[in-house]
Amino acid sequence: MLRFGILSTAKIGRELVVPAIQDAENAVVTAIASRDLARARAMADRFSVPHAFGDYDAMLASDQIDAVYIPLPTAQHVEWSLRAARAGKHVLCEKPIALKADEIDALIEARDSEKVLISEAYMVTYSPVWRKVRDLLAEGAIGRLRHVQGAFTYFNRDPGNMRNIPSLGGGGLPDIGVYPTITTRFVTGAEPKRVQATTERDPEFGTDIYSSVRADFGGFELSFYISTQLAARQIMVFHGETGTIEVKSPFNADRYGREEVELTNQNHAESQLFRFQDARQYRRQVEAFARAAAGEAEEVVSLESSRANQAFIDAIYRASEKDGWETV
Repeated sequence: MLRFGILSTAKIGRELVVPAIQDAENAVVTAIASRDLARARAMADRFSVPHAFGDYDAMLASDQIDAVYIPLPTAQHVEWSLRAARAGKHVLCEKPIALKADEIDALIEARDSEKVLISEAYMVTYSPVWRKVRDLLAEGAIGRLRHVQGAFTYFNRDPGNMRNIPSLGGGGLPDIGVYPTITTRFVTGAEPKRVQATTERDPEFGTDIYSSVRADFGGFELSFYISTQLAARQIMVFHGETGTIEVKSPFNADRYGREEVELTNQNHAESQLFRFQDARQYRRQVEAFARAAAGEAEEVVSLESSRANQAFIDAIYRASEKDGWETV
């Protein structure tokens, strides 16, 4: 059993990841850390976790954990991933693991020197939904892929929410823009060559709240929009010469609808609907991470892939400041 320590009492940990770890076959939470010991103890009691720490470094020094899960504000991800790795702990860090692609170089160096696993928590890449899409594309189910279309939006103007605070790494692209990019790269195995984009910022918060993106992958294009101030929507569609693949609730199925993939032929005369009753993508992520940490051959999100994805996001920001194409 891989013993996890949780670095903070953040909502995503409380509601999604800690329950997934406790439900996993090969992992368990043995410690919770918070800068407020009472908060750490309360969360530990909630999940029957034996150890609580009122100091992050104290937990990293503990021999009661083998790995850490980091759901801290985005701006702190690199710092605490490095501290955890240098303490000899494996690291599963919430996305985005960094705010600039070149910041990930230090994580790669730490991973290699400390001989630990560091992986960005893109739960979608462990979902049977997205693995089905990858298989369908590889099988040629829609012929030559020509276009991918996506959207991810929600509405949040809470000034106290980290997504609206620039100093904490807030903004739409770091929070949700990374999902159309990582999933497209994951299922196609291709990388973007150049991008065009427009981005709007909130005049009060200063964070990016809307982006419209067009990316050239060579053989196909990806176009998507994201927003933190629009009515909630998620969709991803893969359009080929002989059919389409539509992922109905691609990222957060529990909040946006059923986990379904629809394959439709060229003239919509035939279709197949693949339903996934409970993809449990967070549990699958934890179990795959634990196997990889144990040295087993397992597909996890590599830091090299994380760097490529962040380079894509970096290019979108640059493209938003100019007319025309920007090289990724």
